[in-house]
Amino acid sequence: MYRVLVPLLLGFGFNSASAFTAAFSRRWGKRRGELASFVLRNVLGIPLWVVGLGLAIHSPSAPVFAASGATEVLGWLLLIVGATVQLFAIAVLRLRAAKPSVDDALVARGVYAHVRHPIYAGLLLEFAGVVLVKPRQIVLLAAVLGCAWVSVQAWLEEVDLLKRMPAYRGYMNRVPRFLPRLTRKAGV
Repeated sequence: MYRVLVPLLLGFGFNSASAFTAAFSRRWGKRRGELASFVLRNVLGIPLWVVGLGLAIHSPSAPVFAASGATEVLGWLLLIVGATVQLFAIAVLRLRAAKPSVDDALVARGVYAHVRHPIYAGLLLEFAGVVLVKPRQIVLLAAVLGCAWVSVQAWLEEVDLLKRMPAYRGYMNRVPRFLPRLTRKAGV
């Protein structure tokens, strides 16, 4: 049962390695550095962890709690909201979502005006949603690992973004990481 976690963890690892665009570009040049990030994220990372999560969803495992119509509806709602947030974020970033570059400019509009990592915020909602739709131990474990990975990935990307975009430090001070503020910060 736990071998389904191998592609999930490998995917998370490759995806995390993609967060070093600035370092790759310094070492191998701009084009090769961008290509390394692209391959690690889009060719290896995302496909592997998606396969791992899919295998976890379809693997037999003991239930975590008794599923009900309400939990399933809430789960699907979280999946839809999470995917919608991600689509809005990708629409703002466009190609930069898949192919980060040392030439990227700071994006602080659309959903990025409210959270620094809307793609990951949406993914956190999706991890919670999948547990509510398929409340089994292996799915819960995969989702918990996914949430931990999202936290690490966001931090790694912020380290890289600070190197690529000096304006990112001020943005970090103004905009929360995953959850939008309910009230506006004084002076903003």
